[in-house]
Amino acid sequence: MAAPLPRLRYDLDVMPSPVGEQPGLLIRDPMRYSTVTLVVPPALVPGLACFDGRQDEGDLRAALARATGRLGVGETARNMAGALSEAGFLDDARFAELRAARTAELAALAERPAAHAGSAYPDRVPALRKKLGGYFDGVDGGGAPAASPVAIAAPHVSPEGGWKSYARAYRALPPEAGDRVFVILGTSHYGAADRYGLTRKPFATPFGRAITDVELVDALAAAAPNAVSFDEPSGFVEHAVEFQVVFLQHLYGPNVRILPVLSGPFAEGPRARRRPETSQAVARFVGALGELAARDARLTFVLGVDFAHVGLRYGDRGAARAHQGAAVEVARRDQQRLARIAGADADGFWELVTERGDDDLKWCGTSALYTFLRAVPNVRGTVHGYEQWNIDSSSIVSFGALSFSRN
Repeated sequence: MAAPLPRLRYDLDVMPSPVGEQPGLLIRDPMRYSTVTLVVPPALVPGLACFDGRQDEGDLRAALARATGRLGVGETARNMAGALSEAGFLDDARFAELRAARTAELAALAERPAAHAGSAYPDRVPALRKKLGGYFDGVDGGGAPAASPVAIAAPHVSPEGGWKSYARAYRALPPEAGDRVFVILGTSHYGAADRYGLTRKPFATPFGRAITDVELVDALAAAAPNAVSFDEPSGFVEHAVEFQVVFLQHLYGPNVRILPVLSGPFAEGPRARRRPETSQAVARFVGALGELAARDARLTFVLGVDFAHVGLRYGDRGAARAHQGAAVEVARRDQQRLARIAGADADGFWELVTERGDDDLKWCGTSALYTFLRAVPNVRGTVHGYEQWNIDSSSIVSFGALSFSRN
């Protein structure tokens, strides 16, 4: 029996090619084990399903023969397998080498470097100050800020698309909040289920080094050791925390003090319908975070969360346009969830998330929002704005701005 082909990695970005002259599926590695980007032509796309760890090269040849209408596809099949392997996209020995090298490189760093400076935002301080200042100058407050807010929720979408909501969320923080410790609770897009990613490293951006409060990090790790992981490679490419650090430094200076937490998905997720705290790891971490918030008045939460992801880019059959067609219903359902969040109704929020398994809206912020609502329950939220943005011509992301104060 022929050996099965290696499995295609589950953590890759796969999307329709944005280049008209190169149609097909674009594949890239968001984890940055590999810097290669491949575009798989339409005729070869059916062959990707053969890289599932069970099918072999004969199955791949048969799939390509059916797709292309040609019999002599042996070389094409070998070239396809070789290109995917060399790029580091298969779970094989080549990828193991790349992963080991990247992990060692990241572990040796003294700081968490800015992964998105120069792409999602300017990497030079004058240009960055001008850009962020323009965001704040370009919008009103979006409603009255909460009195003495204990938390805000801002997007983690690219600031280019979400700048209005970023500005409205951060305007809810008082100017004198620079001496606080900001618990940045952001979505972990590639983290393990029921795990929270922590680091003791400071966060470096073009502004300088934000100080990670190591004492608080260690307190969480001691209270919920089975729920935390340290310095996973996925954390070094995440934007959900990095973007919030940049905005906080803009407002309060480069040495702002933070407690960065990346919240992975819940194993007891929308399809299971059971509460996430059914997991002992989640329950212990949420409890530990709540205890820190209750006894340390310096803590202010900053949630880095997006909402719905709809359209071709996210696996839906049809295209999506912001605030048009089916996106109108998306907005209605988003607003229902926001009402539960603003009312600190964690149970009601989870009921709405689980009613359809969330396969259609695909909220990217559920775990961070739910963690906050359980850890800091006695709050009342204010919605300062809601937006939908076409991240490309056929897909939308929704997000908004909120602030929370004590009841």
